[in-house]
Amino acid sequence: MTLQPNAPESNEPGPREPGPNVLAGIGDEAAVELTGQLAALDRLGWSAVELRTVDGRALADLDDEHFAQVRAQVERAGLQVVGLASRIGNWARPITAPLDDDLRELEVLAARGAELGCRALRVMSYPNDGLAEPEWQRRVLDRMRRLAARAAELDVVLLHENCAGWAGSDADRMLRLVEECGPSLRLLFDTGNGIEHGYDAADLLAGILPHVAHVHVKDAVGDADDATYVLPGSGRAGVPECLRMLRESGYTGPLSIEPHLSARPHDGISAGESAAERFVQAGRILERLLTQAALVGEPA
Repeated sequence: MTLQPNAPESNEPGPREPGPNVLAGIGDEAAVELTGQLAALDRLGWSAVELRTVDGRALADLDDEHFAQVRAQVERAGLQVVGLASRIGNWARPITAPLDDDLRELEVLAARGAELGCRALRVMSYPNDGLAEPEWQRRVLDRMRRLAARAAELDVVLLHENCAGWAGSDADRMLRLVEECGPSLRLLFDTGNGIEHGYDAADLLAGILPHVAHVHVKDAVGDADDATYVLPGSGRAGVPECLRMLRESGYTGPLSIEPHLSARPHDGISAGESAAERFVQAGRILERLLTQAALVGEPA
């Protein structure tokens, strides 16, 4: 994968050329096994996939033989891989967890991304684990700089998501990461994370737009104590407004559905029998929302 023009090559926002938004989906939201993941994207007629787990195992944990089968299936399906969703710095790996685990996962996913033609790796910025705020910040910035430096050596780009961790819900902290880490770290904006994490998604997006290189689409109702995920556009996350903001900013990068309607990894819930149907439904609704936001033309 080549990062889209909206992903700046330096810390300064760069000019953007208009272009198509690749539509994709995180496959394990549709099915546990890869065959079902790819079949759901085929039903949508989309050209790209984002990979996180296959057969219930993280991509970095597959043995070489299993990964070779994954690569062959993706190639036979004719799909572009637009992102690899790692566990680096995520909700299960607080700031006190061993950094070696994340460095090891970075190495594995960089190599596997090279085989899949994908340079983009999703990361987060480490939930706290009882540290004082200054110490938490110091450790996070140190880790993220080290990860970004290694990413540069491996020719991959880290995409920091507005989710768990030190910079997960604060635009200024996200910009601090971009400044500290250089061009090997860009931002991933998820439209639906604000409900569960207690912030307004559109307000946050306004502060980080020039640095957004990847977008996840989901929606939710409720609040930080009781979030329920719903179809895009039917919740309180402001998905249509976020899509309009992205269009007006010239965003041309991937739009990847992560609807959380059936699968929610942070709650230990994997895709069930109805997951593929709900995944495809979310994709169809996204197509309509994009048409309304003038991001893409009417689907063929």
